[in-house]
Amino acid sequence: MATAVRQRKAPTKEKEHDVLASSDSEEEQDATKALEDSFPPFVVPQLTIKEVLGAIPAHCFERSALRSSTYVVADFAMITALVYAASYIDPAFNFQNGEILSGWAGFAAKWSLWSVYWILQGWVGTGVWILGHECGHQAFSTSKTINNTMGLFLHSFVLVPYHSWRISHAKHHAATGHMTRDEVFVPRTASFRKVAPTGKKLKVSKGVELDELLEDAPLYRLTWVLVQQLFGWPAYLFSNASGQLWYPAWTNHFDPKSLIFDARHRGQVLLSDAFLVGMFGLLAVFGHYWGGLSAVVKYYVIPYLFVNHWLVMITYLQHTDPQLPHYNAPQWNFQRGALCTMDRNMLGPVGPYLMHGICETHVAHHVSSKIPHYHAWEATEALKNFLGEHYHSTDENMFVSLWKCYKQCRYVDDEGDVLFYRDAYGRARRVAQLPDVPSDSGVDVE
Repeated sequence: MATAVRQRKAPTKEKEHDVLASSDSEEEQDATKALEDSFPPFVVPQLTIKEVLGAIPAHCFERSALRSSTYVVADFAMITALVYAASYIDPAFNFQNGEILSGWAGFAAKWSLWSVYWILQGWVGTGVWILGHECGHQAFSTSKTINNTMGLFLHSFVLVPYHSWRISHAKHHAATGHMTRDEVFVPRTASFRKVAPTGKKLKVSKGVELDELLEDAPLYRLTWVLVQQLFGWPAYLFSNASGQLWYPAWTNHFDPKSLIFDARHRGQVLLSDAFLVGMFGLLAVFGHYWGGLSAVVKYYVIPYLFVNHWLVMITYLQHTDPQLPHYNAPQWNFQRGALCTMDRNMLGPVGPYLMHGICETHVAHHVSSKIPHYHAWEATEALKNFLGEHYHSTDENMFVSLWKCYKQCRYVDDEGDVLFYRDAYGRARRVAQLPDVPSDSGVDVE
């Protein structure tokens, strides 16, 4: 994509300015120059799925309904304890007649404690979502009946249409990283994402200016990050947001006739819808006995919004990074697609314990989605040792990663077999080194 550049003074040989540098400081200039091709060239993996799976210890594939159920019990015990504790907040702390604190101190204490409840309950609720996700992959137990029954209840509790999501998510795993077959966070191409100037000039170096791009403006970016984090998950369920553009408008996860599903899936989609209606009914009963709509909002809706936030943040960053490739059909295969993901740490102990390691062990999860989360740690270590440069991970704070990736991952090229994200100014941080594959005829062709 062309970038409009105004150069007032030609750079000298002694000190050549990068047109995208932000200052004249040599240190800052070099750092900015390094943004282009800042990662080593990407070597397309030449691995078979048998080799990759063979690197994982055999016992990591063992599933136990009993062991998996202990995590369900633990999560719901924490949810119950948090609800019980929160029920004492309003009587103890309020502006008028708090049993412990009143006045402005009581007011501040009340909403501070509710904020703590919302954050903690959001983390635990995300853990419930992850356990339902495990059921959808048949990783909860060896029984399909147990998996789907448990998954239906767990995902309905967090307002997810279990079977509908399970079906589309299976397609995502079957075609991860494929430009025309993947189901979620599919990169938009240069021709689709037409970058618009703001009309202002952005000084990037001495004597050099660029047209400031609207979508690179921090306030604009912050607005859309917030929209993504608040509404991204419902938008995906209701309108296939971030999915394939060839689906009809308003393709969704609730209509049994949606193109996402086959005719054989329609009964399962309707069953998932019915369970969601049942969950809304339970929330209505809860509100009736626990203080009306305001109680439902405080105890359930706000933590639910936090679950949405964490879910979108996790899945976005698992598959969106300037280091990660996306493939068109000639270079894609299952194992290459499975490695198009990034292991990250979610807020220290929060990810490993409350979210069952979904961020920290996602590469192993894509290599084999039937590995239960309690074995995924060992599988991850084995894959690290086997994959070497083909294993991607980072310990960078995930909020920092979210901001950086939203800035650096705007679109990919329209053409090419191995594609990397570019930022709004057209800069890619990585390039592909295609494999030198000999002719399968036995005769090398020049």
